[in-house]
Amino acid sequence: MDYRLVEMKIEHIPGVLKIEQVSFPTPWTQQSFTYEITQNNFACYQVALDKEEKVVAYAGMWLVLDEAHITNVAVQPNCRGNQLGKVLMLEMMRQAVMRGAVRMTLEVRPSNYIARKLYEKLGFKERGLRKKYYTDTNEDAIIMWMDLVKFPDYGPE
Repeated sequence: MDYRLVEMKIEHIPGVLKIEQVSFPTPWTQQSFTYEITQNNFACYQVALDKEEKVVAYAGMWLVLDEAHITNVAVQPNCRGNQLGKVLMLEMMRQAVMRGAVRMTLEVRPSNYIARKLYEKLGFKERGLRKKYYTDTNEDAIIMWMDLVKFPDYGPE
């Protein structure tokens, strides 16, 4: 699959929303993404565009001091299984290190086995639980962390 990663812009939001709506029980709104990319100075968002310039995946994070917090990662259903989630996470890690982060965190549903497996392969470790974090289902969230300075592709030698 041919694609390229670019910084999320306003014109990408309609495509992001389509993926968001089929990926999450409680999708973010247009206003949420607009705020993130136009007003939130802590935010960094990337999209993957196919040959026709359509959004096929996206990821975002907040950078606060020396920590990066993944806010969302999603891939269009018919593009899953092509390593796009991994590529986006690696880009988020790269962006985080470039901006001075030394740690990265995220929350993931215990039922999201595919995402959990990806995060573990990338070096994230389970470090806690947020009880009833997901208000749509009252499902807990597994808190995962990784030390970016130990990440072989981006950390110091």
